[in-house]
Amino acid sequence: MRSVPSIIHLDMDAFFAAVEQAAKPSLRGKPVVVGGLGGRGVVSTASYEARKFGVHSAMPMAQARRLCPNAAFLAGRFTAYRQVSDIVMGLLRELSPLVEPLSLDEAFVDLEAGPYGPALAAAGPEGGPEMVLAIGEDLRADIERRSGLTASVGAAGSKLMAKIASEQAKPDGLVLVGIGSERSVLGPMPVRALPGIGPATEQVLRRAGVMTVADLAEAGETELVQLLGKAHGAGVHQMALGLDSRPVVPDRDAKSVSVEDTYAVDLLDRDRILHEIDVLAARCVARLHSAGRSGRTVVLKVRRFDFSTLTRSETLRAPTDDPGVIAETARRLALTVNTAGGVRLLGVGVSQLADFTQEDLFAQAAAAAEPPPELPEPVAAEAAPHEPPPRHWHPGQDVTHAEYGPGWVQGSGVGRVTVRFETPRSLPGRVRTFAVEDPALEPAEPQPLR
Repeated sequence: MRSVPSIIHLDMDAFFAAVEQAAKPSLRGKPVVVGGLGGRGVVSTASYEARKFGVHSAMPMAQARRLCPNAAFLAGRFTAYRQVSDIVMGLLRELSPLVEPLSLDEAFVDLEAGPYGPALAAAGPEGGPEMVLAIGEDLRADIERRSGLTASVGAAGSKLMAKIASEQAKPDGLVLVGIGSERSVLGPMPVRALPGIGPATEQVLRRAGVMTVADLAEAGETELVQLLGKAHGAGVHQMALGLDSRPVVPDRDAKSVSVEDTYAVDLLDRDRILHEIDVLAARCVARLHSAGRSGRTVVLKVRRFDFSTLTRSETLRAPTDDPGVIAETARRLALTVNTAGGVRLLGVGVSQLADFTQEDLFAQAAAAAEPPPELPEPVAAEAAPHEPPPRHWHPGQDVTHAEYGPGWVQGSGVGRVTVRFETPRSLPGRVRTFAVEDPALEPAEPQPLR
């Protein structure tokens, strides 16, 4: 047990949307939604202004448009997000060599392993918490100074409680959970506050009269094992007591990203199973986007009524984070599994991860739906000049114009593209419209935020 709450969890506030607002003065203070803009796109991040309308991550983009039709809907700019993430992670590594990134905008840090370690040990339980609070406030100020963005920080004696604290700190705050106060902090919270307790587990616990984390602790390990199984029940009981001995693991490189759900009632209907796969695929893609990754192999996990567990996988030609491609692949894999007796668990994952490279988020899905092009007939005479492919512009994309300078795409269609010319350090800029093939308009790299 630590004597000082020296593990911190940092979580950038509405990261993707906040980067877009910082880069685009005309969007500051307005609802912004970032994600896939195609027919089956999902929300990666919504700004706090959009969240007031009920928009949240992993929501279908069509639903987000209905809830908040006046928001700015933008495709992701992962080059820009990674640039800001590199700044933030660099600041964290100045505090300690033990930095465990969870995604582009989230990480654990063990302060005891860094330059503040000896001072924290000397300060002990009396002065240590105040020192940790000062470190956390300095970190938040440095992030805002370097990037213009805000971050929420939680500090505690374990990763579990530091994560809980950062959730309480949102947005733009700092919360410290003192050593020994873990159970009093956790007790009133709903069971869903603990990691690993999803909707299905919540239903099982609710039927048993277990509603809060205090109820979990009081139920005891034996009852929770009976309700949830040996491993899950024992783990949930430990968390309910505020116990978590997991170390901070530096530069963890995930081999896969996956999500799964256990259902209180076995799924029997094939259409319902396919619908749940779509929901899981959307959640999986949201996690991929958060990590700035794509993957080449789609994996489906099925646990049947008799507890037999099957996995099926398919490797694609290239890495993707396209929700349409991942969902369709998982659906195709489901058709190879006998689900006649019922399904109690489904999972969708992506492995063979790669760094994200920004493309049209739905290019692969569109390509899969189109018939292969016909090969041209041999031509004896001189061939006609090769026509360049049509240019595509995506909302939010960075561009530059030979006359008007840097800006970003507001929208395009019917052969026209609308651009707002502004930079992170300018006033809100003017809007101009061009032909999509205008040679003076070119894609550009993101402008630095500061």
